[in-house]
Amino acid sequence: MTIRTRFAPSPTGFLHIGGARTALFSWAFARRNGGKFVLRIEDTDAERSTAESVAAILESMKWLGLDWDEGPIHQMQRLARYRELAEQLIAQGHAYRCWATKAELDTMREAQRARGEKPRYDGRWRPERARAAGLVPPKDVPPVVRFRSPETGEVTFEDLIKGPITVANAELDDLVLLRADGVPTYNFGVVVDDLDMAITHVIRGDDHVNNTPRQAHIFHALGARLPAFAHVPMILGADGERLSKRHGAVSVMQYREEGFLPEALVNYLARLGWSHGDEEVFPVAKFVEWFDLGHVSRSPAQFNPEKARWINQQHLRQASDDRLAALVEPALRALGAEPKSGPPLARVVALLKDRSDTARHLAEAARMFYVYEKPSAAAVSELLNAKTRPALKMLQAKLAESDWDRKSLTAATSAVLKATGLKMPELAMPARLLVTGRTQTPSLDAVLELLGRETVLARLAHHLDAD
Repeated sequence: MTIRTRFAPSPTGFLHIGGARTALFSWAFARRNGGKFVLRIEDTDAERSTAESVAAILESMKWLGLDWDEGPIHQMQRLARYRELAEQLIAQGHAYRCWATKAELDTMREAQRARGEKPRYDGRWRPERARAAGLVPPKDVPPVVRFRSPETGEVTFEDLIKGPITVANAELDDLVLLRADGVPTYNFGVVVDDLDMAITHVIRGDDHVNNTPRQAHIFHALGARLPAFAHVPMILGADGERLSKRHGAVSVMQYREEGFLPEALVNYLARLGWSHGDEEVFPVAKFVEWFDLGHVSRSPAQFNPEKARWINQQHLRQASDDRLAALVEPALRALGAEPKSGPPLARVVALLKDRSDTARHLAEAARMFYVYEKPSAAAVSELLNAKTRPALKMLQAKLAESDWDRKSLTAATSAVLKATGLKMPELAMPARLLVTGRTQTPSLDAVLELLGRETVLARLAHHLDAD
């Protein structure tokens, strides 16, 4: 048997963290087992589905590296198939047409609530009940198609994460399969699609557990075997509430805009509810090699933006300087800097990447090499005093005579420290301020080397030769 999984987003918005993790687990399971991964677009919500959302979802999947083998398949292009199988179920006695109006259904449910009962459709248009009640189909009401749910017994399915789940059939009413306009409801569309696309494993969020008994009945009525189900626990915020934007659960593409690497976000998503020993940071290939449903937790995962940034930082450190430079370049321009106006960006990135957790952060740090923001007079006055000014003048002279490499620049700095008795922070902090406009930078010798002799000496002269 060829393993076949699917990801079936509704195109009513962007791809968010929860959906991305579902897609990742489904993709990885197929890849690990030499199977196929199908992308399906569940676009039957005509009012909310948009082409823009479809494009955003596809772009997000491509950026994450979640390639699909078949699709994207759009449900709205398969309406004839849903109608065909609905008619088949009617002919076999597993479904029937229902002419109950919205007003009638509302009245029915209000009466049930008043009696302390669970609101549910009462099956009044089941053919035998309609005949007994003398109901005649109204000509001005388009019917829906409802599934004839078993009223006794129970339905059981094996969940590969949660274990066996059993639900009493008495808890289920006759759900709508086709709306009056011929568009399938979620539960019917999912079953027909999974059947036609030969899906063997349905990996999805556990908010769908309650849908599964109904879907199991439809599979059985169509004479089909159930796929294997694996319901992945929800992702919660640090406060234990359902994940939302206030927890940092924004769209996948916003993480790209913030400077996350796709493999880092995949790494973090993989660790939300799944683990492999004590491994925290790993490449995508290793995740595919290790992934199995047996190590998916039954408990909800907690989303931690700080942990996501930490994992991204580890991947940034491992990324090539040229790749990072290509990512940082447009971000630098957005910050008003021209990368061609200073040292080679790859060298700047190499110096700064260990101190940055996103490419955007890296660009902000790199900006000082391309845009000089003169420090305020107050800041200069605070750091230039009777001890530091002579020391900086001495450093200025030694740098002017020095070879411009880190070894020579370090030697010049050390000589000034030895001659003046200053500690490194007392010299380095004002020196950084004068040449970069900042007091916090990487190693002073490395910064001086990258800025270049002409730039460094000109900036020192501006502040030290004014008197």
